[in-house]
Amino acid sequence: MDLELITSILLIIGIDIILGGDNAIVIALACRNLPETKRNKAIVLGTVLAVFIRIVVTIAAVFLLKIPFLQFAGGVFLLLLAYKLLVDHNEDTSRIKGGITLFAAIKTIVIADLIMGIDNVIAIAGAAHGNFYLVVLGLCVSIPIIIWGSKVILYLMEKFPVLIYFGASILAYTAGKMIVNEERLHYLYENYQPLLTMIPFLSICLILFAGLLTNRIKSYSGVKN
Repeated sequence: MDLELITSILLIIGIDIILGGDNAIVIALACRNLPETKRNKAIVLGTVLAVFIRIVVTIAAVFLLKIPFLQFAGGVFLLLLAYKLLVDHNEDTSRIKGGITLFAAIKTIVIADLIMGIDNVIAIAGAAHGNFYLVVLGLCVSIPIIIWGSKVILYLMEKFPVLIYFGASILAYTAGKMIVNEERLHYLYENYQPLLTMIPFLSICLILFAGLLTNRIKSYSGVKN
């Protein structure tokens, strides 16, 4: 197993852990009105169906990222997402309504997961570099994360804010890799090969600096007010 493959697997697992945390909230909110006897069934069926749909959407995204400059655009999107994770990581899920029937709860889980999981789909598609097995592996890893681990991850990220910066670094690194993998821009690197290695790490530095600066300004403004 080569280093590139190991790196891709670790990136996909990291992305699932960082971006999969909010799914626990979605599931809890969607099932809160169900009786106890139906709640577990809604959680399992809704999560499995949501992950299956996400596999299909991610495989489609792998094909879409082969469209000229879409890989570059996806990388820029992930940079913005990494920045947003640092400066605004409290996503509002209060608008998600709980279902009163099993079908309604499952539908809510699937729709909410699909809407909230677009960033996850693009990130995994970029990290997999067109390898369908990695796409499936990454999304299968997300099943236990979503069902059992998400609440723990959310708690740890609130308890240890430094983990948010680590997560943003994973997204920024993946974004940098997507940008350098854009075939239409390879001519720019012909005479500057070190850039291929440097850009992912420069992306991390850029996002961390921008996030820290923004949070410092917000903190200063809050104290001043």
